[in-house]
Amino acid sequence: MSRPLVRPAEPADFAGVARLTVAAYETDGQLKGENGYAAVLADVAGRAADGEILVATDPATGELLGSVTFVRPGSRYAELCGPGEAEFRMLAVDPAAQGRGVGAVLVEACVARATELGCTALTICVRDGHAEAAHRLYRRRGFVRVPEQDWSPLPTVNLLSL
Repeated sequence: MSRPLVRPAEPADFAGVARLTVAAYETDGQLKGENGYAAVLADVAGRAADGEILVATDPATGELLGSVTFVRPGSRYAELCGPGEAEFRMLAVDPAAQGRGVGAVLVEACVARATELGCTALTICVRDGHAEAAHRLYRRRGFVRVPEQDWSPLPTVNLLSL
């Protein structure tokens, strides 16, 4: 497969983005015991209203392979970024496309977007005990843990800051 292409999501992509995001989180076990987070993940139009949805596609077929939400401070989905910074959330790769570099191109697109906007930092939170491949990807790209920013939106969910 050729390197996936990254572009801004269009409304016609939203249903596919919702499906692959929920599937990726379910496959990784991140929705067990969650009440309502699948609905948040599936609300792509809501995310698009408060941030930028980027999608990775197969250059030959146009098939959606993954997506990510890029946000700035003060938006509904910003959790940790402050003035002059950015954050990415809900990075998801279709389970059928995992291991093909899709996550890496989405992270690179977020880094490029943050650089383009002149951001001084780019952050991501990853659920503790899940998404080991994501942890490795972020470390390879130079993200480092910031333990003092770890937080828990629910008693059973610990988010690690990078």
